[in-house]
Amino acid sequence: MSNPFENQRILLGVTGSIACYKACDLASRLKQAGAFVDVILTAGATKFVSPLSFQSVTGRKAYTDEDLWGGEGHVLHVSLGQSAELVLIAPATANTIAKLAHGIADNLLTDSVLVSTCPLVISPAMESHMFAHPATQENLQILARRGASILGPAEGHLASGAVGKGRFVEPVDIMAELRYLMTRNSSLKGKKVVITAGGTQEPIDPVRIITNNSSGKQGYALAQAALDAGAEVTLISAPNALEVPFGSTQVKVSTATEMKDAVLKYSEGADALIMAAAVADFRPVHAEAQKIKKGGGIPEIKLEPTEDILKLVAKQKTKSGYPLLTVGFAAESQDLIENAREKLAAKSLDLIVANDITRSDAGFEVDTNAITLIDKKGRAQSLPTLTKTEVAEKIMDFVIHNLRM
Repeated sequence: MSNPFENQRILLGVTGSIACYKACDLASRLKQAGAFVDVILTAGATKFVSPLSFQSVTGRKAYTDEDLWGGEGHVLHVSLGQSAELVLIAPATANTIAKLAHGIADNLLTDSVLVSTCPLVISPAMESHMFAHPATQENLQILARRGASILGPAEGHLASGAVGKGRFVEPVDIMAELRYLMTRNSSLKGKKVVITAGGTQEPIDPVRIITNNSSGKQGYALAQAALDAGAEVTLISAPNALEVPFGSTQVKVSTATEMKDAVLKYSEGADALIMAAAVADFRPVHAEAQKIKKGGGIPEIKLEPTEDILKLVAKQKTKSGYPLLTVGFAAESQDLIENAREKLAAKSLDLIVANDITRSDAGFEVDTNAITLIDKKGRAQSLPTLTKTEVAEKIMDFVIHNLRM
């Protein structure tokens, strides 16, 4: 599933919180993601923003209570509520939350929610004492017990000037949480997938390291693809500046040894391991405790090999049977297919992803990749240059197909 928002009908309820101006950004993001967005503004919301603002970013009519009593008032709430595949109320005031908890239907939004049968997501925004009040907390608990998802609120500066919990979750974060919620019933529901990403770092002294050019982009794209497929994702990541995909569990490592320990720990019991990290093949035999000074002359740094993580995984698998599926990467500068096939056999992989790092449009740091997929039966499939997101989806197709067998 490359884009869970594509062609989804989302009913966005906007209520009378000062934060409702941010809902325009949220509506725009939903539209840009491919969703059909119908907006209902409560009377309070229209005091802060106009329906025209939402119509401008969604390309669709935005509704108010006046529409409830229009010529088609007797069916409008039914049409809006029952056609929605997701109802999102953002921001949600304490007043609207209370109405929904107790089944009060006195405006177009609450009417539409009561007639809907799709998932309900609520993102509260209000003054911190109002949010903390037992009535509000009990109302949220009632809605959660009925199956509603509650996003936020966040801590921060509030319109009252106070600092506390009640701040509207930022639209970009709501989008990430929605994406996660919308994919929980996808193909890999209940499956555990472990993914490694980034380049490990081997210390020479407290300042200097041996590392490589891996950005971690391909591994992080794989983590998002696995999440979109419904999997429970553990992302074992070497240092980088990338944003962790929402819903994944990140395990931070630095060295090859730390990566090895984490992989062996988390792949035990996993359905799939995708080893996209660029793990150092060598490390200094001895890391200096103090910074090596230039005045001491050119140092001689002796190296030793790091342990082959995928070979250790193969040994573990012979004993426990896990991970059920193992995918490796072969980043090569010469004899791409030949070297990849050797790695595939030597490490008992189910699939190896071979990519030529000499190409300017593939490999480290860039946003695209050109790969060849080789399975354990020797079948090779060369793909054209794709974005790393598209590459991740191709690899995930293999994982989905094989875990279903």
